[in-house]
Amino acid sequence: MSSIVNSVKFHDGNTAPRVGFGVWQIENDVVTQAVQTAIESGYRLIDTAAIYGNEEGVGRAIKACGLDRKDLFITTKLWNDRHGYDETMAAFNESMDKLGLDYVDLYLIHWPAPKIGLYVKSWEALIQLRDEGRIRSIGVSNFNQNHLETLLDETGVLPVVNQIELNPRFQQPELRQFHAQHNIVTESWSPLGHGLLWDNPVLNKIAQKHKRSLAQVVLRWHMQLNCMVIPKSVNPERMRENLALFDFNLDEQDMADIATLHDSEARHGPDPERFRLPKAV
Repeated sequence: MSSIVNSVKFHDGNTAPRVGFGVWQIENDVVTQAVQTAIESGYRLIDTAAIYGNEEGVGRAIKACGLDRKDLFITTKLWNDRHGYDETMAAFNESMDKLGLDYVDLYLIHWPAPKIGLYVKSWEALIQLRDEGRIRSIGVSNFNQNHLETLLDETGVLPVVNQIELNPRFQQPELRQFHAQHNIVTESWSPLGHGLLWDNPVLNKIAQKHKRSLAQVVLRWHMQLNCMVIPKSVNPERMRENLALFDFNLDEQDMADIATLHDSEARHGPDPERFRLPKAV
């Protein structure tokens, strides 16, 4: 039986579900039903972003789901064209209006966009919004170690979460180690590797051994690395399958075998040092 539970505690004292539902690339006119189905399936963390263009649809699902607001954990994100203190404040208000919420549980700077050079000013705005109670916890996404160190040096405040590209082909061990040393939770986006893992013999062998799907093995691997994870599916059966992760364990050999799959050149998304605007991830 698994010893991991579906919750994680942040360094600010707040807690979050370990497994959430991501809505990247789900259109606004269909996301409401997808989120409602996810909530009915047991998900309580919903992860969206301004650039996804579906905050309104997510907000409709939150309003219609019948649960108390406190029973849901809602994440959204600041896009790269709104960096800077005042712009961040305005962008946050726009997201809140679209979601129809008084507060969000977690607000992230989506990318550091260092060539713009304003992510520290945006971080100062997030700190202010947190202190006002409009954001419960503040974090970042796609930040490298040097970006995190800059936040600490400039403001003295570290994010509770860094949401990064992470899967068995691209495991980011050094960044995860830095997170662990500073009590930053690693949250994995595209945790199933953009569909490039399905034919992997190592993962398929482990899946057969545990009589689980390959997706369940990979998501379980994320959890045993102490990560949060936000798989996406609009298929109700897969939604439920992706939550059924708490009644089995990968053993030491499984984890060691998966560790051999890492390729430092296997990044699928943009490089955070160079990425600025065009692509939504």
